[in-house]
Amino acid sequence: MMSRMNRKPLLLWMDLTHDRSTETLSAEFVHSCDCRLAREPRQASQPNERQPDMLCMHFDRPDAQGLNLLLELKRSAPSLPITMFTVQHSEELAVWAMRSRVWEYMVLPLHSGEKERYLRAVEQLCQLRWQEAMHPSKPQIEHGIRLPESICQTRDYQKQKVLQKALCYIEQHFRESIEQKVLAQHCGMTPFRLCRLFKEELGVSFSEYLLHKRMHFAQELLSNSQMPITSIGYEVGFKDPSYFARAFKQCSGLTPSDYRQMQCVNSHLPEIKLASQELQSY
Repeated sequence: MMSRMNRKPLLLWMDLTHDRSTETLSAEFVHSCDCRLAREPRQASQPNERQPDMLCMHFDRPDAQGLNLLLELKRSAPSLPITMFTVQHSEELAVWAMRSRVWEYMVLPLHSGEKERYLRAVEQLCQLRWQEAMHPSKPQIEHGIRLPESICQTRDYQKQKVLQKALCYIEQHFRESIEQKVLAQHCGMTPFRLCRLFKEELGVSFSEYLLHKRMHFAQELLSNSQMPITSIGYEVGFKDPSYFARAFKQCSGLTPSDYRQMQCVNSHLPEIKLASQELQSY
């Protein structure tokens, strides 16, 4: 059986054109990808079939029905990246696509250079996802011998236990929208107590810690992939590309594009520093 790392990316195509021309467009990608045409929307997620690596929604003239379908699919399968191919283009439509967290927005017809760049970015994304799937974070091992009750009941132990639960949740969900009140509820405390816990134990606020996690992962993607910068912003949890660029520059001193260019010629790039050295232990 072909391993994940060696197989071609699977593109699931959805035809939303008036002339049903998606089969012709998808044929341009078959040399680098496995392409499958979805006959109906629910095929975007079939439990008994290989899951697609990318959902390609093909429009000629986007209308309300097609765009609402895109939003519905994004809600039902939030981890599935979506590429929007469209003949009709406007700045308003492109901004809408970005805000809707479309992974890539492509205007047809494609130039050969655009197609090759897109295929490289898709392959890079798939490699990263497959690596994460094969090497997930190892859960903490629970040993049979419990700590003494006198230790378990101490205030410091209870604080560390809750903090580890919060950090584990952030590690699993930092690419999504995380509200402090939701995390606090997950940890069984109020948002105020959660905020105070982060400040007392780590020296930074919840939002500062979350921003560091996102920026550090963004640095990895900028250094080790050819993903578009806008897509990297979405991948690390930002809905607004301009806000991502500002936040990255504030943390690293460079814009994302400058950081990517410099890493090609300079291995001593500025790292995103934690607000407290105590964070290094977590």
